[in-house]
Amino acid sequence: MQTNDKANVTPAQIGISISTKVSKRAVVRNRLKRQIAAAVYQLLPRILPGWRIVLVVKPTAADMKCVSQQFLQELEQLLAQAEVFNGHS
Repeated sequence: MQTNDKANVTPAQIGISISTKVSKRAVVRNRLKRQIAAAVYQLLPRILPGWRIVLVVKPTAADMKCVSQQFLQELEQLLAQAEVFNGHS
């Protein structure tokens, strides 16, 4: 008896870790987390199911006023290098 493989595949799971070293203020950390989550949300349909990804935010990220298009391109490039995308592009 065969089971449907698609039914057993879990969707990609993504976590964002921002420590107090980035900023002591929770408002700053939460804003960064929301902006990064919005950027990742744009890439989510391209990520293969079953992946578990944790993004660790470095203290230099607190200097950013907002998550830019450059950030999105760099994240996309890193995920492509890790062969996380459908078709690995």
